[in-house]
Amino acid sequence: MNPAYRILSALPHKLATLLYCFNEADEVLLLERAREPNLGLWSPCGGKLHTETGESPHACACREAREEMGVQLTPADLHLTGTIAERAYQGQSHWLLFLFEVKLKLKAVPPPHREGHFKFFSRHELARLKMPQTDCERIWPLFWRHRGGFFAAACHCKADGSNQWTLEESRECRVYNAEQMPGRARQRKTRVNRKS
Repeated sequence: MNPAYRILSALPHKLATLLYCFNEADEVLLLERAREPNLGLWSPCGGKLHTETGESPHACACREAREEMGVQLTPADLHLTGTIAERAYQGQSHWLLFLFEVKLKLKAVPPPHREGHFKFFSRHELARLKMPQTDCERIWPLFWRHRGGFFAAACHCKADGSNQWTLEESRECRVYNAEQMPGRARQRKTRVNRKS
């Protein structure tokens, strides 16, 4: 057996959800984590699936929203924006992540939780935050690009700290992306109005 395969096959495989929640101003809610993994870093809230009970990703996302934010959700309140397979993350485990956008707009910042404290940020403020490396590299760009659509990606986290990414499926939501770029949308509308 290949030694590299033996090492990789010995790592545990974990399943988790991430919840991308927004307020009416389209600011995203992030959690500054008080625990590992990603201690001291900002990330969407979420958590591991209860695989021992056969919990589904949607059920896990609803449970995590209730436990961490005090928000009652049903699967219909969620949009699965993407999945990410992280191979050998930090050399400790493999992760399969389910990224859900919460369709309901939050009215207030949830209270502090044992996992950390919450805060809303505009899209432009994210660049100055301390985040996990994979989030900065590709996860946030992929989320914004596919918001309202769907993507599947894989990340091979290497021992030297570099990551090798593969985009395995990509279905962008063109209407949603146009709404995220109001300048371009206004320009197109202006051109149409001039023709009429």
